[in-house]
Amino acid sequence: MDAVKKFEYLEHTADAKFKAYGKSLEEAFSNAALAVFNIMVDTKKVEPKIKKEIEITGKNKETILFDFIDELLFFLDAENFILQKIEKLKITEEDGIYNLKATALGDEIDKKYNVAGIVKAITYNEMEIKEKDGKWTITAVVDR
Repeated sequence: MDAVKKFEYLEHTADAKFKAYGKSLEEAFSNAALAVFNIMVDTKKVEPKIKKEIEITGKNKETILFDFIDELLFFLDAENFILQKIEKLKITEEDGIYNLKATALGDEIDKKYNVAGIVKAITYNEMEIKEKDGKWTITAVVDR
């Protein structure tokens, strides 16, 4: 794996703010999901025991990012699911409608994972999705 930074955390008054990176929009979305879950647990230590299929439709990239992270946080809230990685993430756009399909791999929260607080929600506050010179950057804030 190359040494390209996947995400970083930025200063924010109350919540957690991050910037995720990718060579494609899909990679940036995957890294944004990892950034959210890495706030709570070291995602590298999570075992990929559970698979979740996700399909999101929305009117723009920000909407599908919000709904994608929201769906993952729903799995956390409803089923104690913690993310290890995203596979097969594909984003398509047709007639102004965006569609995201992905497979999330992770595990159930367990004593073996040191969970440091819970992210409650993603917000549209300060959300930005940018492409420059073939590289994608996502900035977002989550409510802790």
